[in-house]
This record gives sequence, structure tokens and C-alpha cells, in this order.
Amino acid sequence: MWNLNEHLEKHRTEITDWMAQKRSEVAIPIYGSVDVRDAGWKIGVVDANHFPAGFNNVSIEEGRELSVLFGEHLQRTHPGCSWVHIYPENHTRNPAYIENIASIKRIVEHAGYRCTVGSPELSEHAVLNGTSGPLELTQVTISKMDELLIDGASPDLILLNNDLTNGNIPGVASPNVTPPPHMGWFRRRKSQHYEALRPYVVEMADLLNIDPWHLMPDWIVSENKCLTEENCKQRLAVEIDEFLDQIRQRYTALGIDREPTVVMKNDSGTYGLGVMVLTSGDQILNLSNRKANRLRYAKGGAAVENFLIQEGIPTALRTEEEEPLEPVVYLVDGEAASWFYRINGKKSDMENLNSPSARFENYADTANPYATEAHGWHALVAELSMLAMGKEAEHYIVEA
Repeated sequence: MWNLNEHLEKHRTEITDWMAQKRSEVAIPIYGSVDVRDAGWKIGVVDANHFPAGFNNVSIEEGRELSVLFGEHLQRTHPGCSWVHIYPENHTRNPAYIENIASIKRIVEHAGYRCTVGSPELSEHAVLNGTSGPLELTQVTISKMDELLIDGASPDLILLNNDLTNGNIPGVASPNVTPPPHMGWFRRRKSQHYEALRPYVVEMADLLNIDPWHLMPDWIVSENKCLTEENCKQRLAVEIDEFLDQIRQRYTALGIDREPTVVMKNDSGTYGLGVMVLTSGDQILNLSNRKANRLRYAKGGAAVENFLIQEGIPTALRTEEEEPLEPVVYLVDGEAASWFYRINGKKSDMENLNSPSARFENYADTANPYATEAHGWHALVAELSMLAMGKEAEHYIVEA
């Protein structure tokens, strides 16, 4: 195992130069967030969000840094922009999500921009109630040319905070929309993110003289598998067992004394829905109808077509009360600028911590020496993930 801080900082200048070069080669997304898992022997992004919620968990101090990065991104990518309009999800009954939108609005305004919020789906609302108070909405209309208008005028830029699970939405067909609508979950695949991420990880691992296995999870995709027919489940179970054997061999070679796991999830966005931790293919064969239904349907009732079978990375990070935690990194203009930790005392170190029993804690308030020591590595894998998001966007444009 490498010395975390010393090894990373030894290569800091090379990393900075490499990042600058790679960021010049792709269109870096305006923002994003990633969930990071750190097992001590392995650190990797396990989920990458192109339309991140959760800005309500960002500290005031880090919010100021995010404002600076927002301004720098918009000055470079949208010169002359003065008015940003946020197009949100329809989570009107979720005060935390509403507070997320209010937080983004404050960040944008602190960057020096006029900022409005609203969508046609929220036209019956004048305000939404967040955790810190009301959020005022502007009434929007959609022109015959599918252009979003407010009092007859079009914003300079539409900032999407809507993951487009059900497809494109009214008013976002114009070029002044970011992130690009083709990155919505109606089209994007988590496996494509890993495909785009892998070459960056390999290059960075070579620069650092480490095995790239230490910087991202392995994965496979199980396509067109159903969970209602026995022969389908048997094929899926065989794939899972073969993948677990591959991980087990790696553990044996490295002297890792732990039984491997995989995480099975929808290859499209799920808001943490339908995630299952497996240690054997037999668990699929013995799956109850209730659990099968949870896996087969995603946000909005959409049917799951393909499953991502992802190497499970246990978390070595814990609170003083021995609760497992994982870093959630928020990035603007490709830079990791804000951290908080998802903590869930009702879950094990291997389970999905993203459940209603989770709570959140700022990085500065977390009393975990290892979290501080590994902070630079968490930032590194997060920023590699943002490069991959930029590469993903290129892929979907070419695919179209």
C-alpha cells in the first residue's frame, strides 16, 4: 500500500499539468457530483451524477469557492452571459431537493449572475418550501419553436438540474442549455461512464506508478436479462459467479483477506433505487418477488433493460461512533471544491449508504484522521470522473 499523502504530493506538479492538458481536450461539464468508496486498498468513484442534487449539504465556505468556479466556467464557455435560469425536477414534496435548488441559485447569484428558477411542470406554483424557507419560482412559457421564455424573453443560459429520465422536456432543445440534454438518463448509461473513465485512470496510474485497479471498480454489464424467467436468472447468476471469482483471484494475489462482493444496479440512473449487494449468484436464483420488482423498475416506473454488475468496494471510513461513511464530492468546472460525507449507522461497510436513514456531515466536521489523509486521493478520482463525463458527452453526440 502506498503512502497516501507523500506519494500523491510527490507527483503534484505532474498531476496538475496532466489535468490541465486533458481538460483542454474535452468540454468539461459545468458541474457534477460523485460518490467515492475508499477501502484502504482501493479508492474509486461508484456513482457519477451529471445533474447533481445535494448542494444543500455544501458548507457556506465551500459555496463561495463553487461560486468562483461557476463564474470562471461561464466566462469561458458562455461569454456575455448575464442571466441563468435553473430548470429543476418536479420534487415539490421534497424540501431537501428544493433547498438544493435554492443553494444552486445562491451560488450562481454570488458569482454575479441573475438567476431564476422554474419549469412548465411547476407553473401552478409561485413558491416552493425548502428547509430554510420559501423558494420563489418564475412563470415560464414554451414558444412554438420550443424555446423557454420568461415574460417573453429567453434566458442566456438554462442550467439543467433535471436528469431527464423520461426523455427530453419542453424548452431545452436550444443550444443554450447545460449540461447537454443528451446526457439525460433516458440515454446515458453508467457503464459508458466507466468506459470513458478507464483510459484516464490507466494514464494517471502510469504517471503515479501504481496499478490502475487501485483507482476504479471493475464492472461488467448484463444485457437484456429478465428476473421473472428461470433461464434468464440462471444466466445472470453464472455471470455474477464468474465475476466474483475474478475479484477473488485479485484479492488472493494482493493478500486481501475479505470475501468479494458485487453491486447490482440499473445501468441507467436510479436515485439509489434497485441497488443490491451480492456475494453469490445463488442470491439471484432465490430472489423474492418483492426484491425482484425493486430491481426491475427504476425512477418513474421505467423498466430496467440492462444491469451494471459493479465490483463492491467496502468503506474503511467510519465516524467516532463506528458508523460507515463515504465521501460525496461536488465539482464545478472539473475541480473538486466541496465535500460532505454520507453516514448511515444502519448499514454495513459494504451496503448502499444512500437510503432514508442516511445523514450528512461536512468534511471539516468529520473526526476521521484517515479521511483527512486520503482527501487528495478522493479529489483525484473525482476529477478523473469529470473528465470522463466530458468524454461521455462527446460519445453521445457522435452516436446521435
